[in-house]
Amino acid sequence: MSNTDGRYDRPALWRVCTAAVAGSAIEGFDFLAYGTASALVFGKVFFANLDPVTATIASFGTFASGLLARPIGGLIFGHYGDRIGRKTMLSVSLILMGVSTFLLGLVPSYAAIGAWAPILLVLLRVLQGIAFGGEFGGAILLAVEHAPPRLKGFLGALPLAGSPVGLLMSAVSFALVTRLPESDFLSWGWRLPFIASVVLVIGGYYIRSSLPETPDFVEVQAHHQTARIPSLDVLRDHWRLLVLTIGNKMGEVTIYYTITVFLIAYAGQLGFSKADTLQALMTGAACQIVGMVSAGWLCTKIGARNVSRISGIAIAVSITALIALVELRTPLYLTLAVSIALGVVHPLAYASQAAFYSAQFPAELRYSGLSLGLQLGAAIGGGIAPIVATKLSAAYGSLTPVALYVGGIGLLASLCAHLMLPTESDAAFGGRADASRRKAI
Repeated sequence: MSNTDGRYDRPALWRVCTAAVAGSAIEGFDFLAYGTASALVFGKVFFANLDPVTATIASFGTFASGLLARPIGGLIFGHYGDRIGRKTMLSVSLILMGVSTFLLGLVPSYAAIGAWAPILLVLLRVLQGIAFGGEFGGAILLAVEHAPPRLKGFLGALPLAGSPVGLLMSAVSFALVTRLPESDFLSWGWRLPFIASVVLVIGGYYIRSSLPETPDFVEVQAHHQTARIPSLDVLRDHWRLLVLTIGNKMGEVTIYYTITVFLIAYAGQLGFSKADTLQALMTGAACQIVGMVSAGWLCTKIGARNVSRISGIAIAVSITALIALVELRTPLYLTLAVSIALGVVHPLAYASQAAFYSAQFPAELRYSGLSLGLQLGAAIGGGIAPIVATKLSAAYGSLTPVALYVGGIGLLASLCAHLMLPTESDAAFGGRADASRRKAI
């Protein structure tokens, strides 16, 4: 937020960032708690009539439904976010996420109502996905569009750091309820994190209620540049950058959900206890928070596009070593693998997205373009990652094919980053070539 002389109002700026981080953390907790539950409990509670491997795949299928619904949320919330404002749509997305998550904690088991149980599970997961699809792009824009140019990479990474905060809260809450006797955990204990999340949602809504609209959107309105159907303009005029954004996003979500969902479930097959896997997840999430801030700082130094280029290569190079650590079958190495993946590799790909993806689309189409790119990439890459990894490991009896799959997607992401528009920091770091290319496009 700027004053009339062009200087940025620091207290207001940090208040916006605090609200963006808080909201993202709450929605991240609600969305990612489902992933933890799908790995630990849903196969037993909602698919008890299936064999263990099929139940796990079915559980991951319901998890994927939320990711597949995210583009719908990006389309709906992006449309109205570009037409009536970022602030209003962020409040709506938070309420929708809170209601659907609370109701998830109340869904009866398969033993109680039969096939209706997984049906209700999927419906509520879809609502979660729609809410998250709308939240994500808006939270990014809230920070990036308030930030001065030189800080867009760093401040844009802060709301993204809300996701590991949410993951940490999810892991801690499930670590607590798994201390219950197994029968109590499967009966009612797993429901407590979902039901209790309503308190966080109320707090997040209160924090966001006094936020100002972003300066970029205010300028769009002042110049009467609001698009009638923003998504159509994106598809017609910016389809190439949209496709590249999707390809780049796939690298990040593929490694993320392979680690946080597939490997957490696979660790049980290797003999790790729930306590071991949740401890690894909590440590990794804590490392991820530090990694996100560090990667955001790096974006201000060498540019978000350059950081994204590096991240795809890092994914391809590291995934085999990370899987090898897990297969050593000791809690220490499991924790080390998850911590490196979430604390070093993933932040390079994730923190750069806010400033990088925002630079691909004009302000009047930015919510729609950003959300479509993010959510289609997440649906294609993240939605199927646990399922593909589970099928590959079951078919070949090894995690080597999983490493090849994740590494290949990482290299694709790096190529897409190379072909996308540079940010202002990239142009400054890369010299005239990047600056001329950005001006020409």
